[in-house]
Amino acid sequence: MKQALRDALDDRGYDTLTPVQEAVLDPDLEGRDLLVSAQTGSGKTLGFGLAIAPTLLEELEAFAPAGIPLGLVIAPTRELALQVKRELAWLFAKAGAQLASCVGGMDMRDERRALARGAHIVVATPGRLRDHIMRGSIDLSGLRAVVLDEADEMLDLGFREDLEFILGEAPTTRQTLLFSATVPKSIAGLAKSYQRDAVRVVTKSEAAQHADISYRAMTVADRDAENAVINTLLYYQAPNSIVFGNTRAMVNRLTTRLSNRGLQVVSLSGELSQSERTHALQAMRDGRARICVATDVAARGIDLPNLDLVVHAELPSNHETLLHRSGRTGRAGRKGVSALIVTKKTRKKAERILSMAKLKADWSDAPTAEEVYAREEERMFAGEAWQVPAEGSEQETVDKLTATFTDAQLATAFLRLYRSARSTPEELSGIDAKPEPRPEFGPSVWFSITGGRDAGAEPRRILPMLLKIGSLEKDDIGAIRVRQDHSFVQVREASVPGLLAAIGADMMVEPGARLTRLDAPPTLGGDKARKPLPPAKSAAPVDWNDDPAPRKRKPKPQDRPKTPKSAPLQSKDKQPSEAADPAVLKARKPRTKPKGPPPPKGKPSSKKNRVRAQAAKGRGAGKPGGFAKPKRPKSGS
Repeated sequence: MKQALRDALDDRGYDTLTPVQEAVLDPDLEGRDLLVSAQTGSGKTLGFGLAIAPTLLEELEAFAPAGIPLGLVIAPTRELALQVKRELAWLFAKAGAQLASCVGGMDMRDERRALARGAHIVVATPGRLRDHIMRGSIDLSGLRAVVLDEADEMLDLGFREDLEFILGEAPTTRQTLLFSATVPKSIAGLAKSYQRDAVRVVTKSEAAQHADISYRAMTVADRDAENAVINTLLYYQAPNSIVFGNTRAMVNRLTTRLSNRGLQVVSLSGELSQSERTHALQAMRDGRARICVATDVAARGIDLPNLDLVVHAELPSNHETLLHRSGRTGRAGRKGVSALIVTKKTRKKAERILSMAKLKADWSDAPTAEEVYAREEERMFAGEAWQVPAEGSEQETVDKLTATFTDAQLATAFLRLYRSARSTPEELSGIDAKPEPRPEFGPSVWFSITGGRDAGAEPRRILPMLLKIGSLEKDDIGAIRVRQDHSFVQVREASVPGLLAAIGADMMVEPGARLTRLDAPPTLGGDKARKPLPPAKSAAPVDWNDDPAPRKRKPKPQDRPKTPKSAPLQSKDKQPSEAADPAVLKARKPRTKPKGPPPPKGKPSSKKNRVRAQAAKGRGAGKPGGFAKPKRPKSGS
């Protein structure tokens, strides 16, 4: 390793290297093409920086003055590209490296000026780099090393054509490194086409993948999926969390719900501009927000500090996406949790994705409200504030509080203040929970009310009317049945005296509606006395005793008069036969195919069809029926 790089690592406090960094520094791999499969957050950025350093510097300890690029790093997203640039900047700072970036969303003129001044290493996204190549603002002829970071993500995002174009413009003698969390067939094919005898480097076995991440599959009822997301966030209270949804609509809905609960949340989706994305990520980094709701594409390549929790509000489409999502946490030896919200409908899909990813998850129910409260109580008692004595400016207020209030009052006030600053968890129903059957109403008395359908009576009008006038509760009213000219109401027997006392002796609940107590429950069968439907206005009364007039029918072919056959038509230079009937000849006029295109289908009166008909008559300027209007003759001609 070059001394300048070793000094940079010492200044950053690197005592030990990660497995991927150790693997690429193997002396036998120096200068070789590498296909490295390493999970996100394993230190691979620093790893490929150390791997290409001997190729870039060769025998020198520091870079010569900058000219055309010597090294190129391609990343799938703007955020990842800028993050890689920051990492390589401090790693090669003591070696005098000049770095430039070419990423979408930034000012292209500034990038061209930076490239014109010269750069040793360029970090770029595929689309913007191809633009610079086609415009001639970057020269790749001097490249010694090319790195494709998160190669599988770039192929997923549709950058294969751009990558093939870029690699085709680079010298064939270059060193090419492909870093990917997974190595599907598409990555293997890309490596075979654009690498020379590449060495496969696997830093961790597939079984031990994401060893620093604890996977939890939380089962929940279908209707409680979003409530489970809220409870999971409150249960873990991670410094930074990310919630994944599959669509923009889901991201917007979750962001709104979490924001309404008083949680500090930002969102990332494809509809945001670059400045909005930058502000959202900065809010996460400086602590103004603690939860980020994002789609898969929008979250690719982002690196958030202290990201300890990943919540899959919706299951990913495949196991590779699951690994990419979960790779946002558990970085650089830090422990993380990846929680999958699994409903009854998505249970088999979750099991299949976990099996394909060769991951084992702890299956359990989503955190309930009681579990969230218990976890908050543990954090409350474990707070450091209990162990810190009061300072001078605080002691006077503390003495006044202890002298004024009892211990129970102080504890109660503290608990209420503590909980008021936190969001309330959601009550979750069990997966197999069914609605409890309605209990028996018990002894009751039936009443009739004058006025039914004819008077516009409805249960939604009768119920509030009785509750207001009769001083009743909702549970005191049982069944309500509305008939054509009256209605029935069931009242709990214990509440009848209060109802009668509130209404009074006249038993009028409202003008025209009198309440009558029934001695026995009414027959609640179908309402047989239905109001007959009015006859149609155009229908005349029919006397079914009279025989109706016979209906006219069209004559059948055998009933029609036969027309005598006419004489055969003669050619134009001959006269028709004298036996031919002129009327028959006129009737048998030969059909001629109309000239021009067929008339357009549809209603001829519509504007669209009129335009089509006009276009069908003649296309082009000056034609009859064409779109172009004929020129007006000049005055005086």
